[in-house]
Amino acid sequence: MDLAASVKKTDVGIALYLLAAVAFFIIPIPSFLLDIMIAFNISIALIVLMNVLFVQEVLDMSFFPTLLLFTTIFRISLNVSSTKLILSSGNPGNVVSTFGTFVGGNNLIIGGIIFLILIIIQFMVINKGSERVAEVSARFTLDAMPGKQMAIDADLNTGAIDDAEAKRRRDKIQDESAFFGAMDGATKYVKGDATAGLIITVVNMAGGTAMGMINQGLPFAEAIQQFGILTIGDGLVSQIPSLLISLSTGILVTKGSKAADFSGTLVKQLFGLPKVLYIVAGSMAVLAFTPLNTILFLGFAAAFGVTGYSMSKTLGEEEIEQEVAAEETEAEEIRKPENVVSLLQVDPIELEFGYGIIPLADVNQGGDLLDRVVMIRRQIALELGTVVPIIRLRDNIQLNPNQYIIKIKGIQVTEGEILFDHYMAMNPGYVEEEITGIPTFEPSFHLPAIWITESQRERAESLGYTVVDPPSIIATHLTEIIRSHIAELLTRQDVQNLIDNLKESNPVIVEELIPKLMGLGDVQKVLQNLLSEGVSIRDLLSIFEVLADHATTTHDTDVLTEYVRQGLKRAISGRYLTPNEVTQVITVDPKVEQDIMASIKQTEQGAYLTLDPERIKAIIASLEEEIKKIEDMGRTPIVVTSPIVRMYFKSMTQDYIKDLIVVSYNEIDSNVELSSVGMVTG
Repeated sequence: MDLAASVKKTDVGIALYLLAAVAFFIIPIPSFLLDIMIAFNISIALIVLMNVLFVQEVLDMSFFPTLLLFTTIFRISLNVSSTKLILSSGNPGNVVSTFGTFVGGNNLIIGGIIFLILIIIQFMVINKGSERVAEVSARFTLDAMPGKQMAIDADLNTGAIDDAEAKRRRDKIQDESAFFGAMDGATKYVKGDATAGLIITVVNMAGGTAMGMINQGLPFAEAIQQFGILTIGDGLVSQIPSLLISLSTGILVTKGSKAADFSGTLVKQLFGLPKVLYIVAGSMAVLAFTPLNTILFLGFAAAFGVTGYSMSKTLGEEEIEQEVAAEETEAEEIRKPENVVSLLQVDPIELEFGYGIIPLADVNQGGDLLDRVVMIRRQIALELGTVVPIIRLRDNIQLNPNQYIIKIKGIQVTEGEILFDHYMAMNPGYVEEEITGIPTFEPSFHLPAIWITESQRERAESLGYTVVDPPSIIATHLTEIIRSHIAELLTRQDVQNLIDNLKESNPVIVEELIPKLMGLGDVQKVLQNLLSEGVSIRDLLSIFEVLADHATTTHDTDVLTEYVRQGLKRAISGRYLTPNEVTQVITVDPKVEQDIMASIKQTEQGAYLTLDPERIKAIIASLEEEIKKIEDMGRTPIVVTSPIVRMYFKSMTQDYIKDLIVVSYNEIDSNVELSSVGMVTG
């Protein structure tokens, strides 16, 4: 690549600007070049001021802190160069001389007073205020970052924005934080520049007077007059651009709106209320009949009165235009063809609630339900290894105030009801003392519970009751519903996303398995089978390794699922069984297993059981009896079968006993010891 082509013109320009500033500190420059640079410096200051005045977003000037540093060092370098010319030849050029004679009134005292006034305005008013506003803005911006991040996460989880918009908003928050933090420090440049200008002017005054008296033999009065005016001109030339930059800094950090037409908004806010202008016009008319200038104050009264009348007409016309525009928009919406496609969209998960529950979901009212939804998605991702779809939260006025419903793919699957400002107390089973309240049932597991008030909460907890607040009740219910339906929520697109993620780190296994040995739909079916029984698919690499080993011998996804489960035995044992301890389980009579295997019929669509319905009822009855025994012992029922029978036994019992844990001997780790406390017969 050509070196000249790789260097941009803008890079060269910035480099030359900074190199010139450094050179002016070292190399004396002629007076005509100093005039050019001073004019250029003033124009840069005006460009900065106009940009700051009309820019819509403060982040459009995100490099302003760096710009402050560049302009400050360039301005000081010019000040040093002009000082050299004043002390060496007494001819700093046309611009400095003109500022001293014309702007300074060709008088040392007048020029000095004007210079001091500029310094005071810049140092005491603009710089001090800008510094304080920048400091407060930086502090509040940093303090507001966590809240803004949570709001973005909430909007993302409710579907109000997509991932791209969420990333854009997060980047903007980071940019705002960096900008206001940098502005807090950059204001120190401007403050130091004003201080340096004052010191340089005093030094130049003394040095110039001494040089005039020693080198040119001038008397003190003539020397201080001649060199004093040049020094004041030099100070004014430096301080006017410095004042413009300081003003730009103040405007930028005090802009109330982060995205607004500054001039239009400012004028509208100042002259936008006609009644205010009428009051001012009346006040000026009253002052006209005092010893003040009557014609002048009557003129202002008339001007404000006319302006107020003009603004009232303008506002009236704007209201009419807005009404007409709204009617035209509404008519256009009515006339154009209905977008039926938007009505076909079905949200995977919806949580609808009555108006009484709205405060729990409203961040402005202290509600944290949105934050809990975010945590649910993270919890499921860590626990089961799959991404939960966006959970849509919306209020529904057709529901009872305290009612909520949960929908999966547009169909209601459950509902619940809470009491706002109450707590749900549940007896874990060993608390004998009862408390008064409103009897109810916990919605997730349908356990008996009692609604109690805030005043009863401490006593209930001291007695041993489990006390839960309303947001936790809804969040727990939603979590359990998602867990029970996570298999059907896993789409082919979700599977493809998981595969793409795995492919980044392990491309070989993905290329071997898909699509050579298994299609995307077959992989989806295996993962759904695992999720339906609560087995995590987070270790996708191990799952794919097992599938690649066995997909060459069978294409039955149910059989492949069993192979995968055996490959994940460490995870399955860790989830249900305690290592190095004796675990009480339920076993299955070998004769029942033989009968189940004998009744399996293989078809092209898969295998199914042809066991006699009466025999199935007898097996289920025996199973329920054994489950009751182990539950009375305070244990979770776990059924252990032979590997070849496990999936058929699970399939046979799942319609009768929900969430029954069925594992095979090949899915149990070697460090787990089992003790059979019952056997399923039939």
